[in-house]
Amino acid sequence: MPLIEFERVSHDYGVGATRGRPVVRDLDLRLSERRIGIIGGNGSGKSTFARMFNALIVPTSGTVRVDGLDTRKQARDVRRRVGFCFADPDAQIVMPTVAEDVAFGLRRRGLTKDEIDARVDSVLARFGLAGHRDHPAHLLSGGQKQLLALASVLVTTPQVLVMDEPTTLLDLANTRMLTRTLADLDEQLVVVTHDLDLVAGFDRVLVFEDGTISCDATPDIAIAHYLALHEVPR
Repeated sequence: MPLIEFERVSHDYGVGATRGRPVVRDLDLRLSERRIGIIGGNGSGKSTFARMFNALIVPTSGTVRVDGLDTRKQARDVRRRVGFCFADPDAQIVMPTVAEDVAFGLRRRGLTKDEIDARVDSVLARFGLAGHRDHPAHLLSGGQKQLLALASVLVTTPQVLVMDEPTTLLDLANTRMLTRTLADLDEQLVVVTHDLDLVAGFDRVLVFEDGTISCDATPDIAIAHYLALHEVPR
């Protein structure tokens, strides 16, 4: 698995004199596990943290590296290695049809049309979307849109996949379907979620609280810590 390093990382959304309390502060981490979960309350800093993995956000101070690549200085190379899926798949669907949307991320990869078509067909089959190849992308169901967003990222063959709240807009059936899909992925997976069941089988879970990591442990320990923080009975 790729090695992701955070060295004394903090981030503040303010500028100059308007700077306030960092949203993320003083993070020192080395992440190399295959399945990493990130949980925490709203406003705890977990989504800001996740966006640092592929330079959607660069730290105000400190350094984030992905296999030695600095996200501030080598953002383009980092984004070839780290794919990102947003909570709302509509935010990622940019082309009219399913196949066109999946092909969009391959346009600047130097591939021939036949190579692009082959990759698109392969990833659509992988995620059960082959029968929707020429359908309007925005008319898919919520679960199908989430799979399309996932396919559009994975067709570019990233080494790391970061997902921010992937089950937020899904019903129970689609949540279970997505959970099974994620379990079968070969890529290193980082998931930000309020769905504690989703990360129960992960290798490592980080609990965010007030911009810092209050627990970094196995899922059972981390989830128990999170529930105790918020006084939620299990």
